Amino acid sequence: MMQNRSGKIRINNPAFNRSIHVFLWIAAILSIVSIISLQIDWIKLASRVGKLASVFTDLSKLNFANIELVLFGFADSVTVTILATVYSLLLGLVMAAFMAKNITLSKKLAAAMSAFFSFLRAVPTPVWVLLALVSLGFGPAPGVVGLSVHATSFFARAFAQSFEEVPQEIIEALQAAGANRIQIFFSAVLPASITALIAWGALRFEHNFSESAILGMVGAGGIGYLIAASISGYNFGRAGLAILLVFLFAYTLELTFVAIKRRMKI
Repeated sequence: MMQNRSGKIRINNPAFNRSIHVFLWIAAILSIVSIISLQIDWIKLASRVGKLASVFTDLSKLNFANIELVLFGFADSVTVTILATVYSLLLGLVMAAFMAKNITLSKKLAAAMSAFFSFLRAVPTPVWVLLALVSLGFGPAPGVVGLSVHATSFFARAFAQSFEEVPQEIIEALQAAGANRIQIFFSAVLPASITALIAWGALRFEHNFSESAILGMVGAGGIGYLIAASISGYNFGRAGLAILLVFLFAYTLELTFVAIKRRMKI
């Protein structure tokens, strides 16, 4: 250890510094390779950057004509979000009870379910929506199915981790008193994890709404479809109104959930 001019001890960690340098070099190399592989026409890109300002200007000129179309699309997105969150939360709660290592019926079953839901999470939500579109057709139903598949895998893993945080001493005490697994789950594990479950549910609801707005652009209906159709038809004023509505709702959700977390001290 060495001292600097102020007399303070300067801590030097060669291994940490070496790791930082390696990380920066790898990041730089990967960035360069990625840029080269994309074959970006930088001259063309630079010439069109100025058009972004005109696009945002057009979006700011809100078009309130046929506002009911925007409101109906927004309502569809909110409905899809609510249904997908409720269905996936309930399914995830049941699956998590079998996945949590401290209350599972079988360790092998828990490992198999964990691997299965890891696969579901690895596949992006738009892929599940597109698969649902093939069988269910266009509309909000594929959005509910696609969001539910991915959200269920998320809740199953998150809830299982929350259940596993319950002290093992509590579970063993209830087992010694003669309680079965169902009684242990509803009398100890679930009440002890309820604040974490609410936090996970709020987080996923906000995420589902953002995804529902995006998934509408691939044919799942809702406000996303209206935004895509408006931009394609050069109706930037209506698209701007829809985007503003999405932003206001998402911002309100964030403020609401922050207030809930503070009240519950999550």
